[in-house]
Amino acid sequence: MATAPCTAFGGVVEGSGERVGGRLLYQRVSFLAELCGGLTRQLVASRWDEDSLDLLAAGVDGQGESLPSKGWMALRRLGWAQAAAPAEGVYVSDRVRRASQEYAARTLRLALHRRALVAAILATWPGDPHRRSEAEWTALRAALPAGVSKAEIRNRSRQVSAYVREHGRLPAGLCELEGPPEVAGLVVLAAMDRQQVTLVRVGEATARLRVKLPLCPAPASGRDWAWHVIDIRLPGTVGADAVLHTPTLRPTRSGRIAVDLPHSQPAPPVKSTGHRGAVGFDWGVNTLLTGTVGRLSGQGPESRVVTDGRPLIFDATAISAKLHRLRGHREHLAAKRDHCQRLAEGLGAPHLAWAELLDKAAVLEVEHQRVCARIRHLNQALAWSAARWAVDQTAALGASVIYLEDLATLEARGRRRGNARLSGQVRGTVADAIRHLAAKAGIAVATVPARGTSAQCPGCLAPLNHHPAPNRLDERGWSWAHCTRCGLSMDRDHAAARRIVSRGLLAQAHTVTERATGTRTIRTTVDGTVRPVRRPKKTTRRLRRARQAAMAPPRPSGPKTTQSKGRPTPSRPTATHQRRPPHAPGQPATATTAPTTTAVAKAGAVVGAVAVKISRRMPDVRTVPATTPQGVVQRPAGHDTQTPALPGPVSGHGVPTPPCTEEPHPNTAGRLSRGTCRRRTDAAERTGFHHLHATEVHTLTPRFGPHPGDRRPRRARKA
Repeated sequence: MATAPCTAFGGVVEGSGERVGGRLLYQRVSFLAELCGGLTRQLVASRWDEDSLDLLAAGVDGQGESLPSKGWMALRRLGWAQAAAPAEGVYVSDRVRRASQEYAARTLRLALHRRALVAAILATWPGDPHRRSEAEWTALRAALPAGVSKAEIRNRSRQVSAYVREHGRLPAGLCELEGPPEVAGLVVLAAMDRQQVTLVRVGEATARLRVKLPLCPAPASGRDWAWHVIDIRLPGTVGADAVLHTPTLRPTRSGRIAVDLPHSQPAPPVKSTGHRGAVGFDWGVNTLLTGTVGRLSGQGPESRVVTDGRPLIFDATAISAKLHRLRGHREHLAAKRDHCQRLAEGLGAPHLAWAELLDKAAVLEVEHQRVCARIRHLNQALAWSAARWAVDQTAALGASVIYLEDLATLEARGRRRGNARLSGQVRGTVADAIRHLAAKAGIAVATVPARGTSAQCPGCLAPLNHHPAPNRLDERGWSWAHCTRCGLSMDRDHAAARRIVSRGLLAQAHTVTERATGTRTIRTTVDGTVRPVRRPKKTTRRLRRARQAAMAPPRPSGPKTTQSKGRPTPSRPTATHQRRPPHAPGQPATATTAPTTTAVAKAGAVVGAVAVKISRRMPDVRTVPATTPQGVVQRPAGHDTQTPALPGPVSGHGVPTPPCTEEPHPNTAGRLSRGTCRRRTDAAERTGFHHLHATEVHTLTPRFGPHPGDRRPRRARKA
């Protein structure tokens, strides 16, 4: 399953054939969103209490029967649907009520997870919430639901601590800790039937949505509703064999209508064990992903992991720096906005500067939202670009599984700047995107324990020393890893990637699959050494030459001829003694006579004091000799010798070149070179970003990479 973001730009009223532009269609969709949103808020507020959440969590109705999976049916079975009603005089069909009830049921069901988390924290509340003991952590983990990360525990603990500081006691539950959740303005069309909405695919790139929309904010009868036909252009991610489902309409703040179109397509089955080839990826700050390929060699206790040693790098340094600058700018805007609001509250309404401060705070709020949207969109694009690259590398290397670090065991520690950089990472989005894209390609994804992957050597499991660079091994750092036992010296993230792929392949029998989410996790740590193997050089060279020959332009057929030559140039140069010496001007040249030693000597005498070396690379026309510091130029035969040389020193020989008096063309000022543009274009085609460096995806053969099976790779021979 996937959701494709689309946009509706206009439509047609089915009855009258009236064309509806983007602005008018936006208004009518907003009318429908407001009607659904009002009913949803009433339902959520009326059932935001512990007893109602207990009844919903039980999953049974008053007669003891299980609640249906559809939210609107579950609320009607429980008798909660009568709590919300439209305003007096407003006509709303039963299908619109279904959409609001479905949205309310989804909101309440999502709150059940937060409620269980808060209940576990309150039941095991420690004496010092900032520092729990080992026994308190054990009791908390036993009470928590499955799949809770440390970040969720930390955030909810801070929320409870703030409540305790304000009220002096612990809250009774989630409903007392926080109010009803906010309801966004959207329309869940999936809860409606054909009397309100239909969706048909009319081509490979177009879908036709037919929906009934209100013509005014408060429709009084059914005559104030009309069918609208909207053509939606499908993105390239929706394949021709994908099955389209009823979308969700969202009027955005920018004035466009977002259409979230879910679609499904069959995916190949993926096994959790029995993998022989895998790719492991390590998380980083600037280098977002660093991976390596590994293969399992041997059977049973004799199994070991081998790798070709080739690092796979997705370096997002420029984008990470841009995101860090945007986050700093966002915090600065938020601080100025809050300062203006506090000043306005302190001055009061009668003061002359009160309105001016509020206007300034409103402007800062708009700019703050714009920067937040920019950060959100950049994070989303970066995450999916990294996921697409990781899956493509795995498919090209012939691996069947991807191993990642478990995000639940990762937490930012150390300096404040490093914590800020790590907290802003898009690791969760990258992991979800990798799982989604790998499922399409038939590749399994599993997480391994992250603790200690950078602390031990992948070759001998000895403790690693971390240094700033390979030539600064006497200093402490974090970028470079060096082992004093086996002499391993490589990038720290690359060494951690080897440990990750080793843990995954050796402990794949302990893979656990969660039934609710389908996420595969390995919680058992099995450490083993990783042995690098060499690639055969002869095969590599043969593949490189074949690729260069395939990419080279075709050679023209026929003999190699040039208009200025009287004879064709031979394909292979002949020996030196078969070359004819230069002849004097006016003397006919014969192509049949072979030069002799005497003729060569005479030719040298004709030239004079200038020594001429007869070579197969000698040009047909003698070039102009170099100038002297005095400006004397010896011109060759056939050139103009009457024009005097320019007075003054000639540039060169220590004399600077005079400045250019011509003005540059306005269209070429500041233009990048062709090579730079080509490199940036290639990078954008591969990753979607101009300033992102990533290892190119090369399809490798079994001989060009870690050798499968128990056979050792053939020793490289000199070509």
